[in-house]
Amino acid sequence: MSLRINDTAPNFTAQTTQGVIDFHEWIGDSWAVLFSHPKDFTPVCTTELGYMAGLQPEFEKRNTKIIGLSVDAVDNHEKWANDIEETQGHYPKYPMIGDTDLNVAKLYDMLPADEAGDSEGRTPANNATVRSVFVIGPDKKVKLTMTYPMTTGRNFDEILRALDSIQLTANHQVATPVNWKHGEDVIIPPAVSDEEAQKKYPQGYRTLKPYLRLVEQPK
Repeated sequence: MSLRINDTAPNFTAQTTQGVIDFHEWIGDSWAVLFSHPKDFTPVCTTELGYMAGLQPEFEKRNTKIIGLSVDAVDNHEKWANDIEETQGHYPKYPMIGDTDLNVAKLYDMLPADEAGDSEGRTPANNATVRSVFVIGPDKKVKLTMTYPMTTGRNFDEILRALDSIQLTANHQVATPVNWKHGEDVIIPPAVSDEEAQKKYPQGYRTLKPYLRLVEQPK
């Protein structure tokens, strides 16, 4: 069964470029973004890992740890990291999981649970579905999932934007509209009555429809 939003993110122990980790213990009280790759030394993934390395300070501002995964050995990851720095201008300082036994890929339903063998001899095409992003909360629940084809580079600015929304709506009884960005107006959900909204937002709000009310983003 595939992972759904609000499912508990499966825990695992794995070797990474920063040593062995217990995933839930590693997350701790932080948020986490786990993003996976079908093979080391692949062109699209090289650009993604470099971009995430550059974005890491933005995730840290949001109390969010980032961790990569590739279906190859950690030794290969470390060699790949040098190529990433050379071509993308950023060296990955976040951990990269070596998923040679395919354990994590299977746990997160990126490969079938009954997939035979290990990473040896596998090609990116064999692992094409290992192209997912998981945003996980401090409660270890899955908050967002996205899966991309191998030929389409992921938009990690969108992951950052979505994380802003997820964290905001976790702390305030609001929702965010299409293409919302931090600082823009938010939606008062229908579960909040007009009377409650008037008390909660004495500065006022805009009613476009009885079910569509906009208010300034809570501080």
